[in-house]
Amino acid sequence: MYYACVLRSRKNGRNYYGSTNDLERRLDEHNSGHTKSLKYIRPLKLIYFEKFSTLSEARRREKFLKGLIK
Repeated sequence: MYYACVLRSRKNGRNYYGSTNDLERRLDEHNSGHTKSLKYIRPLKLIYFEKFSTLSEARRREKFLKGLIK
């Protein structure tokens, strides 16, 4: 199972869009500082996700969600 997700920074209120095969692990990685680009906007919380059967579907949805903020 793959996921497209939206995380929100509790520090500045901005959203981060991503895709993964393990939501809990990925959120833990982000919140423990393992992702350089998000290290300074921690903590993050999961605010939305969708399930997909393939990674390509999840990434396509992630790109679509990112396009909604323009």
